[in-house]
Amino acid sequence: MITLAPAGSERKPGTRLPLGGNPLCTLAKRDPLRYNLSPTPPETKGDPLATRRQLFGSGVRESAVRPSARRRTRVIGALCACTQDHCHDWVIRQDGLSYLVDRVFGVHLRYRFRLYPTRPQRGALARVFGSCRVVFNDAVAARKLAHSEGLPYPTKALLSRALITEAKRSPKRAWLAEVSAVPLQQALADADRAHRNFFDSLAGKRAGGRVGPPRFKRRSNTQTARFTRNARFALLPCGRLRLPKIGDLKVAWSRELPAEPSSVTIIKTTTGKYYASFVVAVEDDSDMMEPLADSDTETGIDLGLADFAVLRGGKVIQNPRFFKRLERRLKKAQRALSRRVMGSANRAKSRIKVALVYEKIKNSRSDWINKQVATIVAENQGIYVEDLHVKALIRGHAAKSWHDAAAGMFLTRLESKAARAGRTFARVDRFFPSTRLCSACGDLTGPKGVAELGVRKWTCGCGAVHDRDQNAEINIRREGKRLVAAGQADT
Repeated sequence: MITLAPAGSERKPGTRLPLGGNPLCTLAKRDPLRYNLSPTPPETKGDPLATRRQLFGSGVRESAVRPSARRRTRVIGALCACTQDHCHDWVIRQDGLSYLVDRVFGVHLRYRFRLYPTRPQRGALARVFGSCRVVFNDAVAARKLAHSEGLPYPTKALLSRALITEAKRSPKRAWLAEVSAVPLQQALADADRAHRNFFDSLAGKRAGGRVGPPRFKRRSNTQTARFTRNARFALLPCGRLRLPKIGDLKVAWSRELPAEPSSVTIIKTTTGKYYASFVVAVEDDSDMMEPLADSDTETGIDLGLADFAVLRGGKVIQNPRFFKRLERRLKKAQRALSRRVMGSANRAKSRIKVALVYEKIKNSRSDWINKQVATIVAENQGIYVEDLHVKALIRGHAAKSWHDAAAGMFLTRLESKAARAGRTFARVDRFFPSTRLCSACGDLTGPKGVAELGVRKWTCGCGAVHDRDQNAEINIRREGKRLVAAGQADT
């Protein structure tokens, strides 16, 4: 028997807690008819999964032991098995066996590192990418065919049996057996998730814009393959990444992972570069950031195109215009691509040159935004921004410039980093007249609408002379502070 530690006693990491003793535990809040809330976990002697967990750790899944019994046996209850540093459930099956299930709370962080595979490893990765692409496309085609013939959509289990298990035995798809089965199952899961997102979007159950049906993947686009813990990937002491049926890949580490990764996605970009993207689950990521000094400074942020942002005290962040800087180089590369013969080797080289320019623009913009966001969050305790309607801006007369500015990306990352750092962040309504409102007297005498967009300075009837953007920043900051104080802030 595994006994729970009494309430209030001193505990070391890994010791059992009483029911509800872990603040992360929500077992007691669940349906009491479904769960047996006994404080004593079941006897584990003879349980093959419990034995494997003692040998290999809690990362072993229930599906790794007696999968046929798992399919036939019904779960009849669950017990709290929380520790001070982990949250677990003992799940009891009808046949008397039990297994431990991790309950993950908090956030999932993604860490991306460059890979340098050898030539044989690049060939093995190409087989994995191709196999995942074929399984995904076959799943999309199967459901499209069922829809066109008025038949019910084939389930994920049926597709898995037909497109992976049985396909490996056929001469046409026998090469699927040359790669690990885990990325194939993940590709099938991606296709199923894409269909569910499409139907949820049609039914109005999914937030955000309208999602279209899944489309077929192409070899010329970015290629991905995801390996979960079931694939038994490993991070070796020498720093290499071991993948099944591929080998040990060289990784360019730039920082340490905070915990064991739950999955890794191998990515090949259109420029031929390889990356490993690790997913790490942590309960709280606030302690992973460098501690920021307390600040009594608060700022509003007025975004624009002439100047990217205006902050408190008239501080101006210039618009870098990364796309405009490299637009001439991009046009030259695209003209060269248009002259190449379809399917030729020179066309493939020209396509990579075009992709490299786009990659340069994307990486430069992303790096610049991350640096600006880090500076703003470090220097200000309160951050207030206007809730811009970015989708409308990128359809207007200055759509190209707003795309280049990437204001939506900036606001999203600023809000995320402010939350992680414990800073106050609030959005002011987009219809708030921040530009027209005089910050001295409160009269609406400022420039109005697109017709007066060129008016950069103006004088109010009270005699105050205003810079358009600095006046807007003051009004946004005041309105944001008012909303936070009233508890009405859209954070």
